[in-house]
Amino acid sequence: METEAASRLFTALGHPGRLSVFRLLMRHAPQPVRPTEIAASLSLRPNTLSHYLSDLEAAGLIGSEREGRSIHYSVALDRASDLIGYLANDCCRGRPDLCQPHLQPKGPVMTDTSTETWNVLFICSGNSARSIFAEAILNERGAGRFRAYSAGTRPGSSLNPFAVEVLRRNGLDISGLRSKHVSEFEGPDAPRMDFVFTVCDAAADEECAPWPGQPMTAHWGLPDPVKATGTDAEKGLAFARTFEALNRRIGAFTALSAEALDRQSLQRRLDDIGRSQD
Repeated sequence: METEAASRLFTALGHPGRLSVFRLLMRHAPQPVRPTEIAASLSLRPNTLSHYLSDLEAAGLIGSEREGRSIHYSVALDRASDLIGYLANDCCRGRPDLCQPHLQPKGPVMTDTSTETWNVLFICSGNSARSIFAEAILNERGAGRFRAYSAGTRPGSSLNPFAVEVLRRNGLDISGLRSKHVSEFEGPDAPRMDFVFTVCDAAADEECAPWPGQPMTAHWGLPDPVKATGTDAEKGLAFARTFEALNRRIGAFTALSAEALDRQSLQRRLDDIGRSQD
């Protein structure tokens, strides 16, 4: 990347508002986000957000795609990668002592011969249904290979009773499950995470400090069954569908343990799982 081109990108990111939009889209990458969701998350007026999106798109940092009447925005990952490469190779002169700790983190290489147990954290907003489902499913399906945990950015005091019923109906252990705040896993005595997945858009929108050890991350967003309306039977069906969607995704995730994947290939697989249509 030429210095002039890099300067234009830095100029586009040099405004706090545009930078906040870009950072939010990066937290959802590679999945796209609707402008209404961006505005709600960042408390931006629609016309202000429109200017920010237009400037970022003009710089080539983000792209847009129309689906019906809606427009979805996502980060232009190749362009962002070029900018990071410019910093590493030009400004840092490729010095590994400056660049490697930030740009080339050590990540899991999953093989069928590994005897290591991988720690996995699932995060949603309330930690009463989706992340609880994921924790219980992975601890059942990945026993001895994975150790799953869950947490919420704004957890309630108890698990949703519909979620508890779905877990019981599927024969999963609920004795150790509880609603808890994500801060429990951010302290020095917390388990070191190898994978961190957000399973709701609200959790992905949160600005969280980098996890120690730079674990693999991905966004596996699903609709919140807690918001389902109607009869108890209709609400129960929403929870059952969410459970089955997570069951399929976690099944695909645990299947990766039989393959030798480098970090970049593994990241693509994790992103593909999050994009799967349930």
